Amino acid sequence: MSTSMEEWQTRLNEITRGIGPLDQAAMQAARARQDVLTKPHGSLGRLEEISMQLAGITGNSMPQVREKVVVIMAGDHGVVEEGVSAYPQEVTAQMVLNFLRGGAAINVLARQAGARIRTVDMGIAADIPLEPGLQVRKIGHGTRNLAMGPAMSREQALESVLTGAALIEDEIRAGADLIATGDMGIGNTTAAAAVAAALTGRSAEELAGRGTGIDDDGLGRKVSAIRRGLDVNRPDARDGLDVLSKVGGFEIGGLAGVILGAAAHRRPVVIDGYISTAAAMIAVSLTPAARDYLIAAHVSAERGHRTMLEWLHLEPLLNLNMRLGEGTGAALAMMLVEAACRVLAEMATFDEAGVTKKSG
Repeated sequence: MSTSMEEWQTRLNEITRGIGPLDQAAMQAARARQDVLTKPHGSLGRLEEISMQLAGITGNSMPQVREKVVVIMAGDHGVVEEGVSAYPQEVTAQMVLNFLRGGAAINVLARQAGARIRTVDMGIAADIPLEPGLQVRKIGHGTRNLAMGPAMSREQALESVLTGAALIEDEIRAGADLIATGDMGIGNTTAAAAVAAALTGRSAEELAGRGTGIDDDGLGRKVSAIRRGLDVNRPDARDGLDVLSKVGGFEIGGLAGVILGAAAHRRPVVIDGYISTAAAMIAVSLTPAARDYLIAAHVSAERGHRTMLEWLHLEPLLNLNMRLGEGTGAALAMMLVEAACRVLAEMATFDEAGVTKKSG
């Protein structure tokens, strides 16, 4: 390898050390403005909370959302050998091509949100012809079967995280100030459930859902694969990289890096559903300070997702019984985040509007 493990670890340490606490002065200034806008105190609920969180993240008491980007990371998983998905592995590459051509649900919702999409091949088993909009940052041609041994090496886990961090730095330089995470990968709900089980200590039965729509037999195979993966690999819950390498995925590591890189540059991250939340868990296990930079878009219909959000101490903005992935829930939530900032900046105060304030 051209880059040593020590150099990679040093770089990761630099990123995590760069993630500071929220700016309390900016949050207090945002709160003070919320209190004099033409509305009853607290009447906009979560929108007020979001605006204050973004003030703390950015250090700007009047945060703005100008450029939005949805980062979709794709990767394949060796655990599909265990019959854990209703779809064959080639669907990963096929769906990525659909993203690139604008035909998927995330394309529709990102257009509605005014967000650009960045689609990244982190480890698709096939080699996709290079098309506009595709970034190839392939760590490998799919992970190994986590039910039989480590999904990847520790070096690959570290490389995937740093790849995600470097990619989001490029997007931030291009103007991104609100980032959403998305995913694609047949078998990835199995890996995400294994990550969640390793970090929370909860059972595979509690955390594994039906993913792409598997039947009861398929769900049984999925639970069994996760159990065996945890038994054979013994991931260390105190070490996020160990968990990622033993039972994770290249796209999960990449999204964890996106979160860490964004937080180091004081940018908010809207996390999507099950896979993105597993990535957020890896990021927070590497540095708890990253949690303050996260906004949970929605609670997925996938079993176990609420448990994952509770582990992160995050309350989702939406509950629409969605479980598609791709960043679809995050694209919807981006519009709420932008609305929160616009209300803070554009509403009139009582004095400006000539409206009498509450008495007493």
